[in-house]
Amino acid sequence: MTTASATNPGTRLWAWANRHTKWVLSLPAAVFVLLMLIVPLGYTIYLSFMDAFGSVRKPLKFVGFDNYVYIFTNGERFWPAVWRTFIYSVATVGIELVLGLAIALLLRQAFRGQSFVRSVILLPLVATPVAVGMAWLLIFEPTIGVANQFMRMLGLPAQDWLASPSQALPTLIFIDVWQWTPIMVVILLSGLVVLPEEPYEAAQVDGAGPVQVFRFITLPMLAPAIITAVLLRSIDAIKTFDMIYATKGPGGGTQHEAETLNILAYDLSFNYSEYGRGSALLVFFFIVILFIVYLLAKLRERWGAVL
Repeated sequence: MTTASATNPGTRLWAWANRHTKWVLSLPAAVFVLLMLIVPLGYTIYLSFMDAFGSVRKPLKFVGFDNYVYIFTNGERFWPAVWRTFIYSVATVGIELVLGLAIALLLRQAFRGQSFVRSVILLPLVATPVAVGMAWLLIFEPTIGVANQFMRMLGLPAQDWLASPSQALPTLIFIDVWQWTPIMVVILLSGLVVLPEEPYEAAQVDGAGPVQVFRFITLPMLAPAIITAVLLRSIDAIKTFDMIYATKGPGGGTQHEAETLNILAYDLSFNYSEYGRGSALLVFFFIVILFIVYLLAKLRERWGAVL
């Protein structure tokens, strides 16, 4: 009976499944994720080489690199959008890194109510970016917004905030910093709490000051966590869409004052029905993100090797 059961195909299949349980259980999810990545990306690349204007249901005409030539030569909107995306990403990530590191260093110290303060700092992450954008849109409303009421109380002139072409992008940067600095705090605080105590004890014996300890001990040992935080936030900041769209609408405002690459791609595709050109812009955007991820990953490897 044992021999018969061993030669039973069903039994052999069941034994193989038991030996490879982790692969059997994870395979459906892996296939689903791959399909959700490959199919949209492949279709976007396909559309970027087609004359897909007005409707993607009509016969498409292959136009080669014409869509890419168009977006690169569209100096009126493309290059300003590239510049705004760069400014927005660098400013938000830089400010969030400095604030996140400062707050993480404070929260590392033991004090009464530490757990409560850590929980409160995470509150901005609870709401979705669209909800955050709508809330700040009401706060910065030029006529009845709380921000201008506070300015009047201080005897200062009311500001246009999100409505002004010169103030819209700095205001959006402020909103992003308000919402996403807690992510930096969490990542950097996680890196701080696992640092060894021996170097700090040796520095204390040698009489090193707080600035020297931070520069020569904390910062080098925390470098991998810093690069990880910058990598994650850079990817997210570069492709920010929902919060900007919720506050400025299509085109990033009436004068495109807050139009980034993501907003421009959406505008070309869904407001002007230029699906081929919008797809070409998204492909370019995807390559830029991959390049930035590659650079930050190599930087993390090199910094880790030095340490």
